[in-house]
Amino acid sequence: MDSKMNPISDKERVTIIGAGVIGLANAIALQQAGFKVTLVDKEGVAAGASSGNAGHFATEQVFPLADPAMLIKLPGMLLDPLGPFRIQPRYFHRALPWFMRFLHNMLPSKRWTNSQGIKALNQQSIAAWQALVKTCQCESLLTLNGSLLVFETTPYDVIQKTYDSYADAGVTVKLISGHDARLLEPDLSENVSYALYFTDVGHTEDPTALCEALANTFIERGGELLLETVNSVTSNDTAHIQVETAAGSQIITDKVLLCTGAWSKPLAKQLGFSVPLETERGYHLMMPQKSRLSRPVASFERKFIITPMAQGTRLAGTVEFGGLVAPLVAARADCLLPHAKALLPEVLASAKIEDGQRWMGFRPSMPDSLPVVGRSPKHANVFFSFGHQHLGLTWAAISAQLLTQQVTDVETDIAMHPYRIERFG
Repeated sequence: MDSKMNPISDKERVTIIGAGVIGLANAIALQQAGFKVTLVDKEGVAAGASSGNAGHFATEQVFPLADPAMLIKLPGMLLDPLGPFRIQPRYFHRALPWFMRFLHNMLPSKRWTNSQGIKALNQQSIAAWQALVKTCQCESLLTLNGSLLVFETTPYDVIQKTYDSYADAGVTVKLISGHDARLLEPDLSENVSYALYFTDVGHTEDPTALCEALANTFIERGGELLLETVNSVTSNDTAHIQVETAAGSQIITDKVLLCTGAWSKPLAKQLGFSVPLETERGYHLMMPQKSRLSRPVASFERKFIITPMAQGTRLAGTVEFGGLVAPLVAARADCLLPHAKALLPEVLASAKIEDGQRWMGFRPSMPDSLPVVGRSPKHANVFFSFGHQHLGLTWAAISAQLLTQQVTDVETDIAMHPYRIERFG
């Protein structure tokens, strides 16, 4: 147990809603603090984005998504049905309020503040994950070999400016030639002219196996996992919370933690909070071909990422706003393969779409690119941890540490003000 945690009676019960990587990391941290923990999930361990992500612990991503540089590119991006960023036309009116807040967060003062909040989490993320995989005896599922951001046709002055922006933000990065990039990753195309080498980031070769290792540790230590859909969360008095499921179960718990990702808005609403959470529909194409890549490789021009996985090569990176109901758009996964062939021409020369497996999952995104982590100001026994957007895997372990510090009423390692749920008014 962390020496900073106050000891808690093992009779005190915490119910966590959501068994993705965020919920799992919190379950283990709270167990270590002495709580009796129950996980409730409608589908099971890592059934959504926690299994389909790019497997990239992306601590180099310190810039909020609300970037003024997007404004000139946005119309073209939105009109391209296969572009890296798209809003389904029928969904535009529903997404408009979120985008108005998103535009507001492009203001320089907002952007700087939000970046500081991102960096504060990133700086401690890898160390937190190292501790967590050690606890779960799955150290092999965390590889600390850095990542590459490669350039093909971008002018050198833009590359230099991109490098400077990361370096000025405190990110450990090297600007290397295409030749040196191929020394690191021999399968890369000769068209790669330069690369940014982020040396302090990591990846996992199997996000699903990582989540399963966390779940196994949680259950071995006495944790309970219920496969039920939560319909309501109510606080009738100051001592207990009632969680009701679609199956008719009524769970009376001392504390409750919402880790429900893209499905968090209605439950937060029941507890008195209107959060501007929107759903990003992320895609990947899983190819069975294995490369010699030893780290994730992202493309500056093509706006996607390649990650070596135990089962092959994962291509990910397109974003679509379309809600939680619309079906997968196959073309948005399929369009990744031509880009990957351009970067790994020999590995994927004969690869066909039908070889791969398409996937689409839901990312919970806030307009300021910051998650909601912390205690409810309206209920002393209600806590939140959702809205981690593209960095759910990256932030899972550190946000669990911070949340557990709040639950046990000790000083948190970083200031939690940027992540409070009431910041939206």
